[in-house]
Amino acid sequence: MTTPIALLGLGEIARSHHIPALQQSAQWQLAATVSRSTAVAGIENFHNVEELLAARPDIPVLSLCMPPAPRFEIASKALQAGRHIMLEKPPGATVSECRQLEQLAAQSGLTLFATWHSREAAVLDQCQQWLSDKQIKGFDITWKEDVRRWHAGQEWIWQPGGMGVFDPGINALSILTKILPVGVRVISAELETPSNRHTPIGARVTMATASGAVGSACFDWRQEGEQIWEIRITTDAGELQLTDGGAAVSINGEPLPAPLIRAPLIKSPVTNGNTLSDEYPRLYQRMHSLVQERASDCDFTPLQLVADAFMLARHHSTDRFEF
Repeated sequence: MTTPIALLGLGEIARSHHIPALQQSAQWQLAATVSRSTAVAGIENFHNVEELLAARPDIPVLSLCMPPAPRFEIASKALQAGRHIMLEKPPGATVSECRQLEQLAAQSGLTLFATWHSREAAVLDQCQQWLSDKQIKGFDITWKEDVRRWHAGQEWIWQPGGMGVFDPGINALSILTKILPVGVRVISAELETPSNRHTPIGARVTMATASGAVGSACFDWRQEGEQIWEIRITTDAGELQLTDGGAAVSINGEPLPAPLIRAPLIKSPVTNGNTLSDEYPRLYQRMHSLVQERASDCDFTPLQLVADAFMLARHHSTDRFEF
């Protein structure tokens, strides 16, 4: 028996990943959507969450895929109406609002799942295991892509709460914080913001682990040609390298065995972001288990690192940006 679920927000990620994952699931039935501008053929659509909550008390679970800025108000109303909530990354516009949602879900005995799709590769479990007994010496993140290729026309990412280049950069931080055996904090940051925008197009962040190792991250949305999504972690036993967002992993130059490598976890130039990997099916499987257990999964660490970077940053104005 499938569980009815509603999808709120029908943007690119919802259509290319969430909807296919739900359509192939034996656990879920996409019963309704919420969108003011579009709809899914054969699926009942509502223009706002209030209409959905009033008309469909039979739908116990809502998956929120709209930009982060409006999520708190929508998720709060849904939790108060007794619905379980799944949040696309980033889980919200601020850490404090995410914590409030976590408290509200706990008080109501409901599930809140803050998802990080880039963590859903089986190979990351292997990376985490290999690093677990190693001394971390340092790490380096290089996350460079062309915003015009992947986010064309998405004006919300340039507004307060839109996060700018940290929207993809947080994927790297979610991977890093999953596989490192120690905690990490931000030391300093340099943010470059177009003179006509509110969020950064480039960022350099310096971090340190709880054991004192220093690492850096370079996020840039002005990358033309080859797109780069790479993490290198140096240890007392050598180097672990993840490339293409985790699609390829090597240890001391030797690739991990092919059976451990799954499909790319992020948009790929080869697939144009439209090939469904196993990350979203795995997220929905996890959500189903959480709802059955009336449990929550709320790790806001990657968002906290982004917030800390904004707080500690030196801000620099750069050239105007237009799509």
